[in-house]
Amino acid sequence: MILSKIDSEFLRYLLASGHTAGERLPSLAEISAETDMSMGKLREQFEVARMLGLVEASPRRGISRTEYSFLPAVRLSLLTALAIDPSHFDAFSGLRAHLESVYWEEAVALLAEEDFATLRALVAAAWQKLSEPRIQIPYQEHRELHLTIYRRLDNPFVVGLLEAYWDAYEAVELNTYADYGYLQEVWRYHEHIVEAICQGRPAEGKQLLIEHMQLLSARGASIEMPVHTNGVAAPANLSM
Repeated sequence: MILSKIDSEFLRYLLASGHTAGERLPSLAEISAETDMSMGKLREQFEVARMLGLVEASPRRGISRTEYSFLPAVRLSLLTALAIDPSHFDAFSGLRAHLESVYWEEAVALLAEEDFATLRALVAAAWQKLSEPRIQIPYQEHRELHLTIYRRLDNPFVVGLLEAYWDAYEAVELNTYADYGYLQEVWRYHEHIVEAICQGRPAEGKQLLIEHMQLLSARGASIEMPVHTNGVAAPANLSM
C-alpha cells in the first residue's frame, strides 16, 4: 500500500527488492530489462534516489544500496528554500530550538562516558582556537557539540533535521559570524552545559541550552547583515 504512493518506478523497485545497505544492485541495464523501464527514465529516477541518499554509484563498485538517512532529503529541500528566500532560516532555526529543547532529557539520558569525554574535548578544542595568536572560529566544534548530545536518539528524523540545521547555518554563513564577544560568551555557555550534563544536572543544562540559543538573535545577528564585530573589540587577526 505504501509503495503504491511512491511516484517512482525505480524507488518502488529498490524498496521492494529487499536489498540491504552496502549490497550491490544490478546494473541500470539489467534493471531496465527487468522492469521494462527506458534507460532515459531509469537514469532520471536513479538520480533522484541518489540525491535522496538511497543509492550510490562508483566506477569500481557499481550501484549499491546505502543506509537510510533523513538528512539528504531534508537538506536538499531546506537549501532550496533558503535559495528562494534566506529568511526561511529563521523559521527553521525556531524548529531546531524546539527540537533540542523537547528531546533534551531523552538525549542526555542516552549519553555514555565516551560522549562526556568527547563533549569536554570539543570545549577544550574551541577554547584553544579562541586563544591562539591567530584566532579561529570554532564552527566545527560548535556543530559537533550539539550533534553529539542528540546523536544517540533512536529517531532518524530528529537527527536528520538537526544535522540539516547546521548545513543551513553554514549555507547562510553564520559560521563566519565574527563577534569575538559572542564567541566567548557562547563557549562559556557550552562549557557550563557540558559540565551540567557530565555532573548529572540535566535540568540546569536544559536551562543553559535555552538561554544560549537566544544569544545570536540577542546580539542582533542577521543572515541579511554582513559579518561584523558588533562594537566588541575583536582582534584584528581573527581567522574566518
